[in-house]
Amino acid sequence: MTVRFSVLDLAPVVSGSTSGQALRNTLDLARHAERLGYHRYWLAEHHAMPGIASSATAVLIGQVAAATTAMRVGSGGIMLPNHAPMVVAEQFGTLEALYPGRIDLGLGRAPGTDQATALALRRSPDALSVDDFPEQVIELREYFGAESKVTPAAGNEPPIWLLGSSGYSARLAGLLGMPFAFAHHFSAENTVPALTLYRDSFRPGALQEPYSMIGVSVTAADTDERARELAAPQALGFLRLRQGRPGPLPTPEETAAHPYTPLERQMIDARLADQVMGSPETVRAQLDALIERSGVDEVMVVTQVFDHADRLRSYDIVADLYKESFAA
Repeated sequence: MTVRFSVLDLAPVVSGSTSGQALRNTLDLARHAERLGYHRYWLAEHHAMPGIASSATAVLIGQVAAATTAMRVGSGGIMLPNHAPMVVAEQFGTLEALYPGRIDLGLGRAPGTDQATALALRRSPDALSVDDFPEQVIELREYFGAESKVTPAAGNEPPIWLLGSSGYSARLAGLLGMPFAFAHHFSAENTVPALTLYRDSFRPGALQEPYSMIGVSVTAADTDERARELAAPQALGFLRLRQGRPGPLPTPEETAAHPYTPLERQMIDARLADQVMGSPETVRAQLDALIERSGVDEVMVVTQVFDHADRLRSYDIVADLYKESFAA
């Protein structure tokens, strides 16, 4: 079965560089991805993380849409507990009005940051709970309705996706008949169970049939050894995040010089084991197996490497490996 391929971007800030350069790299990658034939380009919302520059997600989506011509652009995702649904409706209604038929609104129920930052975003401790997520989703969709007084949201509803890394959003997406995107890149063990739950729970709604996508961390290079070298800095960055020490994406030299403890080495190996990584032949075999196992309709590729040229090259390799999908 032919699947679509898309891009997930966190606008990574690398060690020794700036947020401005990270955002310029995002625009360059978006143009490059469109030329290659990637189907959509999503930006992720995270806050107070020195290595991620995509925090003003709706603003960046507008910039990417303006820099491209036909590729779909959206959020992967907007963390709804951080925002009043009406504000999200206004933002994405504006984007849909400006770029009709090209905008996606992916929604998540986690804050995408620590609790102190989430409190600063919402300014009320009562608003930090994710338990009211279904009601927030329903409220948000109502603002896009023809009878809504919220301009420019009224009549400008983009396709709305639910995102998740467990079964909660999978079931909700199924019950509401919405498309579902699963974060395989940081919850690989839950991928197949969540997608099965989504399909089993599905009732016609916004869609008549289920449609699923998975985010996959992919590092492709000329050899397996080179791919592992390229992937190592983001694994160290993830380790530091887990240790409460987030920072920019480390350099290859920082990564090689880090004094790993046995436990840290174990965590790094586990992180890399859940990724698609290697030469073109290795990447094709790993992706084929994952697509067959998960039964997804679309793969969203996220590539976090230190050098921008290596990042572009990795997306080149994936596009070349799946010419049949990119030509469809």
